[in-house]
Amino acid sequence: MRTIRTLLLHSYSLLLLLAAWELVCRTGVVKSQSLPAPSAVFARLAEQLIDAQFLHHLAQTVLRLGVGLGIATMLGIGIGLAAASWPTGGRLLEPLLRVLAPIPKIALYPALILILGFDHASKIALVAADAIFPILFATYYGSRMVERKLIWSARAAGTSTFGCAFKVVLPAALPSVSTGFRVALVIACVVVFLAEMISSTDGLGHLLIRAARSFRMVDMFVPLVAISLLGLALNALVGAARKRLLVGYPPQD
Repeated sequence: MRTIRTLLLHSYSLLLLLAAWELVCRTGVVKSQSLPAPSAVFARLAEQLIDAQFLHHLAQTVLRLGVGLGIATMLGIGIGLAAASWPTGGRLLEPLLRVLAPIPKIALYPALILILGFDHASKIALVAADAIFPILFATYYGSRMVERKLIWSARAAGTSTFGCAFKVVLPAALPSVSTGFRVALVIACVVVFLAEMISSTDGLGHLLIRAARSFRMVDMFVPLVAISLLGLALNALVGAARKRLLVGYPPQD
């Protein structure tokens, strides 16, 4: 009962939005041909979730999302720790971040297609290229905020520079890193969907484009709701993992 009450407390604004959407559709303010009611969209989604073809498309999106986010996480944490631990590395990294971070990575997608092809590789590369920056920023600046006394103590005890980075600096910067990862997760969901809309023969983004071309409005909204629910579920998993990892840290939510 307590869990249900907590869930409702954290999702009441979403429920109000869905109720308003349903009301607008039911009262005829907006024609169903232009905007289907959420009840129709969720009913269609429930039908699709037992369809093998839809599950295949969903799996392709999850695969690209997971691999791209994994690559971004490894590179972001590794580069961020290295730059924070090595002063010259930090001076080299900061100008690159200022120049590269504002570039819309989706603009690089045609070049990625030419280099890596139309299959998984180009989409994974695009996700990684966009998701790496929040993790890199969070790791770099979070690591720089770690008290130097902790690092000096570890070095005095004989810990190597590499060991110090992963045994002292990273655990101390973990709240910042986890926040960057959460931001990267949202970006990754958006980017993988856009990439599949632009050029793909599978995935949720492809399903949306295919439905839009044949004017199937309910089917067009199903992938949108699916990617939203996927992001919501992944965010909940990250939140649960964060609570376990950050025991003893001040609350971040």
